[in-house]
Formats: sequence, structure tokens, C-alpha cells
Amino acid sequence: MRSSNPVLGRAFNQRGYAAFDPSTINSDPAALENLYNAPAASSMRTGRMTIDDVVTRTGILFAVLVTVGAAAWTMNLGAGAMLLGIIGGFILAMVNSFSKTVKPALAIAYAAFEGLALGTISHIYNNYYEGIVSQAVIVTICAFTGMLFAYKSGRIRVTPKFTRVLMTAMVGYLVLGLISLIGSFFGASIYNIAGFGLILAAGGMVLASFFLILDFDQIQNGVKAGLPEAESWRAAFGLMVTIVWLYMEVLRLLSILRSND
Repeated sequence: MRSSNPVLGRAFNQRGYAAFDPSTINSDPAALENLYNAPAASSMRTGRMTIDDVVTRTGILFAVLVTVGAAAWTMNLGAGAMLLGIIGGFILAMVNSFSKTVKPALAIAYAAFEGLALGTISHIYNNYYEGIVSQAVIVTICAFTGMLFAYKSGRIRVTPKFTRVLMTAMVGYLVLGLISLIGSFFGASIYNIAGFGLILAAGGMVLASFFLILDFDQIQNGVKAGLPEAESWRAAFGLMVTIVWLYMEVLRLLSILRSND
């Protein structure tokens, strides 16, 4: 049955309601039974990515990360487990980032390796600065919530200029990080320069926070574009990478601040 209102007509068609001719029901009683037994359009999966899909997949990945992280923290596995988690997480991050097909198992494996690394690292930090991990978790949650609100309210919009600025800042951040890593092998680090470590850590935290905006925008654009449901795993993986990065920057910043007390 088709509505004479063109707007409602389009809405019905978009929701999957098929037009039918009442005469066909009168001539074929089975048609009425089939129509009655047909599932509602709202209950049928479209096979496309939704926000709920991304939230669910993200929750699964973080459940794995927290579970493994809690076990690593409790067992105090040490530097070997931390190194295994970092290397394994890095390799799987590269595989997941450049893979053309979505591999949920690899995303879950990445979460497990990250949990191993973060659980061990967090335990080490907490031994030096008691309570720092809970502080870092709270700051990370607040930063995530604040960025989500800023994006949803339109206070921060993703524009080509915004993206270019972030990418340029990211390159500079990586260059400084690489210089610091190389210098550490020779007993010199930019973190030894007064105040520079604090500035770099704060800059990393801000940069990671703004990258959340890019993640939110990519997820929303993916939903609008009707990407396949499997892509929700890739979106969840990307969001988790940024949140883990943000947590580590917060943890490092807090440790610098507390070491100066």
C-alpha cells in the first residue's frame, strides 16, 4: 500500500516496506499469511556498519585488554612480558592497519598483547608513584568524554585544515620521539633537558586527544557511507589504538609531574 504523501512514500520505501496490491491477497490467501509472518523491517540486519556495532566491538576489545592487563598486573610478569606485549602489539597493529580485509581475530589478539604490555607497564609506574594508574585512567576517561562532547556538539569540526595541522604535528612528534630514542642509546635524551620532557608529554596527550576527533569523524562517515558491518571491527581497533596512546601519554605526563614534587 503506497502513501499519497511523497515524503511518507520515500520513508516507507527506505524502511523496506514493499508496495502490494490488495487484489493479490484476495486471489491468493497464502499471500496474507506470508505478509503476516514476515519479520518487521526494523528487526532485519542491513549488513551495514552502525554506531552500535562499533560500540559493541570496542567494548569487546577493551574487555580483552582489561582482562589480560589485570592478570599481568596481578602476576607482576616483569620486563620480559612487557617487551613481548609491546613487540606483539606493534606487529599486530601494523598488520591490522594495512590489511585490506578485516580480521577480527587479529584485532582481539592485538588487544590481548596491549593488555599484557599496559598491565605490566602500569604496575611498574604504580610501584614508583602509588595511585598514578587510577589517576591516569580518570584523566583518559575525562579526555575521551570531553572530545566526544566537543565533536557531537559541533564545537570542533573536522576540516581539511584541521586534519593537515594534526598530521603535521604528528610528524613533528614522531621525529622528536625518534631523536630521543636514538639519543638514549648514547646516554643522551631530550627528556634530560629541563622542562622539555614535560612539554613533549603534554603535547603528546593533547595530540592523542585531538586524534580522537578524527576517529569519531571517520566512524560517523563510515556509517553514513554504508560500510559493511565487518568494518566496525576496524573502526573499534582504530579507536582503541588512539585511547591506548592517550593513556600512555597521560601516564608519562603524570609521572613527570609527580617526580618534580
